[in-house]
Formats: sequence, C-alpha cells, structure tokens
Amino acid sequence: MRVVLLGTAADGGFPRWNCACALCAAARDGKLPSRTQECAALTGNGRDWWLLNASPDIRAQLTATTALWPGPGARDTPVRGVLLTDAEADHVTGLSALRGAPDLKVYAAPPVRTVLAPARAALDRHAPWEWADSLADGGFVLAGGLVVTAHPMGAGAPTYVPPGLAEGDGRWVTAYRIEDLATGGVLLYAPRVGAWSESPDELCAEADCVLLDGTFFSAGEAGAKARSGPRRAARDHLPVSGRHGSLAALARHPRARRIYTHLDDTNPLLDPASGARAQVAAEGVEVLPDGIEFAL
Repeated sequence: MRVVLLGTAADGGFPRWNCACALCAAARDGKLPSRTQECAALTGNGRDWWLLNASPDIRAQLTATTALWPGPGARDTPVRGVLLTDAEADHVTGLSALRGAPDLKVYAAPPVRTVLAPARAALDRHAPWEWADSLADGGFVLAGGLVVTAHPMGAGAPTYVPPGLAEGDGRWVTAYRIEDLATGGVLLYAPRVGAWSESPDELCAEADCVLLDGTFFSAGEAGAKARSGPRRAARDHLPVSGRHGSLAALARHPRARRIYTHLDDTNPLLDPASGARAQVAAEGVEVLPDGIEFAL
C-alpha cells in the first residue's frame, strides 16, 4: 500500500487567508511551510488510486502528485473514487472539482450521503457516480486489493446541518481501517476524532500506521477556537496534549507509525522548533509536510 499525504491542514489551510496570528504570519514570510487542507490518497497496486476525503485544494493537490496525473488517454485518470470521513466542507467541497469524471465511486456513512443529496444530484448531472454506504456490513473491497471497514468516531454533524437532522445519529464521523491484502499492512485513517474510546484503541492496536486528528494541541486552544466563531467545536476534536489527550493514548501503541494530520492554524505543532513538536517527537509521533509518500 502506498499513501500520499496530499494536504495536512485543517479547514482554511495554513496560512489561513483571514488570519494574522504569529504562525500564519510566519508562514506568509516563508519561515514555516504552508499546508493545504487535509486529504490523502492511497493505492494497493500503483494503478488504482483512492482519495481519502476531497479537500477544496484537491485540484492543486492532484496536480502536484505525479502518480495522480491523468493518462494514458486524454481523459483517463488513475483516481477511482473517494472515501469520505464526514460531511465537513473541508472534506467534501473538492468533489465539485472532480465533476465530469465518469464512474467514480464515493463511500460515505448514511447521514453524510443524506445531507449531501443536493450536491450528489448536481454532480451526477455531469457524469453519474456510484454512491455507496461506507458502513455496510462486512466492509468493502477497493480496486487494487484493499479491504476497508468504517468505524464511527464520536464527533457530531457539521454546523450547517439543521438540528432536527443532526440529532440522534452517531454516524456523522467515521474512521477507516484499510488493509492491503498483498502485504497485510493496515492503515487507520482518522482525521477527526471527538473522543477516545475502546474502538480507536482496538483499531490502533491492529494498525501499522495511524493518521490521526491533530487539529488542536491543547484543550484551551480548542475552546478558544470554538468560542471565536462557527468553526470546529472543542468537543469535535480530541486535543493532542493532556492526560486524556490523543498523545497519551498513542503512547499505548508504539508499534505503529503514528502521524498527526488536520492541523489547525492555531496549533504550535506547525512550528518544527516549538516545544509542542519536541513533546510529540519524544513519543515517536510524527508531523509530516504535504506531499510525503510512504508505503505499508
């Protein structure tokens, strides 16, 4: 299995267009690397590629990744479809850039498919796609020899979803366990985790690599961001640090390669020289730039 980190920032990217904080200013000055919005791609055979979410930056991300270039025919593409973890704008807006590509397959949980119904209808007018239930019993197999199961991750619906539709359904956010049948390698892709429970612990124990929600470094940072406007609520993203943070949980799984993604523009992990980055590195957990490819 080959995995490419197409983008590693949270919504808005880094630097965020309307933010003048010290981190964003440093990125504009070229002192910190810029990052596009979170998205990844993977393949089991080098020919059939699947996108993990579809960020608003997907066109630039595909253009920057040689393996995802079109060909050999004028309109051929190695992209076979998309696995959506949720219905957040920074994970679904890129679907519009893929419109017109025939025969793509999009996997998503039932509430995500429901709330995207208008977008689905619009996209299908360009070229019909197949929209499948990611939570179907037994999981599903992707072209290229990858077996996938989806698992709810304890975070809520996007803020644009009407309350009546959002309530009472715990399937708005999922993680994907992806196994390569040829090598036995297992990837856990979980860019949004609302709470740590037995489920992520069990999934991490089986994984060779974990791509995990690193949106906020601290609970205080998350709370300040939630109060400042209609952005990520603190309860929707488990912070990295703290006694009950994701870093402490990941310490129980040293066998797996562990990588943080979906970094908010407030997050000190964006600075390689920060104490936060040193703390994470001391536990053997990585923060990687956009464009990195690795194999399992």
